[in-house]
Formats: sequence, C-alpha cells, structure tokens
Amino acid sequence: MSIKRVRLEGVAVQPTIASILELVNVNKSFGGLVAVQDVNLQIRPKEIVSIIGPNGAGKTTVFNLITGIYRPTSGDIRLQGKSLVGLKPDQVLVRGIARTFQNIRLFNNMTVLENVLVGQHTQLKASVLDSLLRTPRVLHEEAEARKRALDLLGFFGSALIERQEEYAINLSYADRRRVEIARALAAKPQLLLLDEPTAGMNEAETLEAVKYVRRLRDEIGLTILLIEHKLTVTMGISDRIAVLDYGRKIAEGLPDEIRRDERVIAAYLGKPTTSDQNTHE
Repeated sequence: MSIKRVRLEGVAVQPTIASILELVNVNKSFGGLVAVQDVNLQIRPKEIVSIIGPNGAGKTTVFNLITGIYRPTSGDIRLQGKSLVGLKPDQVLVRGIARTFQNIRLFNNMTVLENVLVGQHTQLKASVLDSLLRTPRVLHEEAEARKRALDLLGFFGSALIERQEEYAINLSYADRRRVEIARALAAKPQLLLLDEPTAGMNEAETLEAVKYVRRLRDEIGLTILLIEHKLTVTMGISDRIAVLDYGRKIAEGLPDEIRRDERVIAAYLGKPTTSDQNTHE
C-alpha cells in the first residue's frame, strides 16, 4: 500500500525545551509487589524513544503511570515541567499525551470514521445547548471534525478513507491498529505513546508500521515513546532505548550501545553477566 503524504493541521507544535517528559524516581507498588522501582527517564522533543524488556518488566505499568491510569506510589511525572501526578486519564489527554494499547481498543460496532471522530471529543467547543439546537456553530464544528478525521485516515493511504463507513470489526488487524493511532492523533497530542504498535503483524505490515511511525515524527513533529518486543524494529527506529527488568531501568542509550550491553543480554537470555559471575566467585 502506498503512503499518502498529507499535512495534518492542528497537531500541537512542541516548543524548544530540554525535555518534554520527565520521570523522576518513579515507584509503583501493588501491595507487596514492586512493579516499578526508581525509574528516571527524560524524553526530548521529536525523539523516538523505546522502552524494552522481558515480559513482566514493568513497561506497560510505566505507560499506565504516565497516562494517569495508575498513580505513582512515589516520584514525579512531568510534562513540560508540570506534574501529571494525580490527574485522571482524560486530563492527561487534554494536557497533550495520547496513547494506544497493547490490545486494540476500538469501538468495533462503530464505523472507521466514527472511531476517529470520537478521538476529537477533547477538541470540541460547542455547548450542550448548541448541540441540542443544532446551531451553525455545531454544524461548522462537525464538518471540520469530519474533514480532519479523513485527513488523519489519509495519513495511512487511501484504503481507510475508502472504508470509512465500514464497521471497525471488519478491518484487518493492521488496519485496526492504524485506526487506533488515527484516533489518538485526533486529540492533537504533543507526545504519543504506542504500546506494541507492530504486535500481531507480519513482516510486510511491520515494515509499513515502522515507516509511518517515523513519518509521525518527521512530518508531523510528534514525540514518540513506544513499547516494542520486536528488537529488529526497536533497534532500527529508536533514537534512544531504555531497558527495564523487574521494574528497574537497567540500561539506557543508543541502539548500538544497548545491543552490546551485558545487562540487557542477561535480562533477555537469563544469563549472568561477567560482573555477576565475578561477584559469585
């Protein structure tokens, strides 16, 4: 499928700052279980940063902390220097962070277009009375929302525009993932969190996904934080990679540095590092 180049008007432009997102000594415990421990992370504007690690490492928990689904046991999470701790997910979305989920969460009995329109609810300004009376303001806002939703679908090519009136449940897995990303973009985020964007995709679909993730940064100027299990994808797409293991950040750096890091190799293969072996000798 060819990729259509479009300009998505209204996507938030990020100011020039040292970091857009900061996690400062973030901890999260569930009873006696420590899921995230002393995690520090900085994301700079227009970066693509990946969080990797074995199953159960705490990656999705970090996403849930950032987006307000969980509240940290301690530590702080800041967007452009302002704390997000204590905000509800809808408030975090309004602040400028949108996300997708590991398991796609579309409204399957709504059309493709309707799913993307739902993502624009935080951007609509008309009052309840305007909606009831169907005032010109409402009609104009609805027309603009529909136009922008089609632009967002068009980012992924013409196929989704052609299927805009189909129910989401009828789409392929890869197309449902694209619709979910389009819905997230509808909120005009500054920071987009992608939870395993290529999960369940074949090789061709994965390569296509890598292209549009890069385009989200290069053409729209988004900052992207992603979780990805396919290391070939992570190594090829990321500006920086942070590695979690048992809730702790054990490494962070450029892809080539992470590929050679003994602690990362040990976490994935379950083998002790040289330093661990020396400790036990």
